Order: sequence, then structure tokens, then C-alpha cells
Amino acid sequence: MNAPGPSSSARLRVTLRLLDAELLGAMEHMWRPDGLLPRYRRYLCAMHAVVRASVPLMRRALERAVLLDVCGDPLAGPLAAYLREHIQEEEGHDAWLLEDVLAAGSLPGEALGPMPPPVVAALAGSQYYWVEHHHPVALLGYIAVLEGYAPAADLTSRIAAATGLPDAALRTVREHAALDTGHLDELYALLDRLPLTRGQESDVTISAMHSLDALTRLFVRLGRSAAAPLPRGAGPSTPTGVTT
Repeated sequence: MNAPGPSSSARLRVTLRLLDAELLGAMEHMWRPDGLLPRYRRYLCAMHAVVRASVPLMRRALERAVLLDVCGDPLAGPLAAYLREHIQEEEGHDAWLLEDVLAAGSLPGEALGPMPPPVVAALAGSQYYWVEHHHPVALLGYIAVLEGYAPAADLTSRIAAATGLPDAALRTVREHAALDTGHLDELYALLDRLPLTRGQESDVTISAMHSLDALTRLFVRLGRSAAAPLPRGAGPSTPTGVTT
């Protein structure tokens, strides 16, 4: 009797680990202590642009899963149950980010006003397309990347030491460092429960690989030094946030 092969979650983990060196390098560069304060403010704005799409995206995936369940899709019921729970877990995190923006010395309008850059649209927008025009199971690859590359446990203290910011400006980083490991475990357990075909497993992997690439490009962008402010009276400076 042949021994069982690696699980779906194990194969996805290996794929991501083979491809994530550039993302990890971009993250480390982004969090370097010199000049971190303006980069952190831009990070908060960028993450708000990403996170504010999360619950609406999952709600649409849930609607699609419910419709597919009626049609007898074997993935749809477990996927819908997972999305209902995860929506509750993620509700309100965009509001946390706006509170962090304000506590870090920026205005919420700096996160809400500017058009999010194409890399953010590519990160979240691709998922809308796949959910709507292919299958909502692809969203699990996106969630695996966002949960799998959450803030490190010591990041809050590193940011505070480098910037002097108060705890009130660090809530999102602090909470996600604590929450996302458990969320990732739940996701991988779901992947291993689902009766995925090899094609559907490939869909999840492609979604994850695309998300990894887009997130890497976003962190490369965030890791660039902020432009120096214009002299007083020379005109408005470039808005803070994810634009450079």
C-alpha cells in the first residue's frame, strides 16, 4: 500500500517557502529603524487600502459559495461555513487602521483620500475576478498569504523603539501578530478537509503565488525612503500613504 502524499496545505506551504525570499527581504528593509516613522505612516495607509477590501471580498465569496452549494458543489458548504466565521473575525480591522493612522500623527483622509496604487488593486482586485468568474475557493490562496506573512511577535516593540510612537498607534500590528497564526492554522485545516481536485488545488496555489508577488511589490514600494518635504511656501507636498 502506498504511503499518502503530502497534504494540500503542506504542498502550499512548501511552494510559498520556495518563493518568499524576496518578500521577506522587502519586509525587513521596510522595517529598518532609520527613518521608520514616515514609512510606518505610509504602511498604515497602504494596509488600510488592502484591509478595507477584505470583508466585502469575503462577503461576495460567501454569496458565490452559497449559490454553488445549492448546485451541489462539494466545496461550497465547508467554504461558506469558513467564510462566515472569518468575516466575523476580520470585521472592523479597517477601523483599527484608521485609529492607528490618527495616533501616529496623520489624518484619516491620508488613507481614505488618495486613489490606492495599482499594486493594491492587483492584490485585492484579482480575487474579485476569480471569485466572480471562476470559483471562490481561489480566495483561500490570498488569505493564506495575508495571514501567513503577518507581523512578527517583536515588531511592535521594534516600531516603538525606532519611532517613539505610543501603543495607540500600534494596535493593528500588535493584534495581528497575536491573531494571525491561529487564523492560518484554521485556513490550512480547511484546505486539508476540502475535497479539492488537483485543478482546484492549483487554483488556490496560483492565487497564493499572485498574492505573494503583489505583496512583495507593495513592500518594495513601502520600503523606499519618503521624499523630503518641500520648503515652506513651495506648494503642497506629496500625500503620505503608499504613493511615492
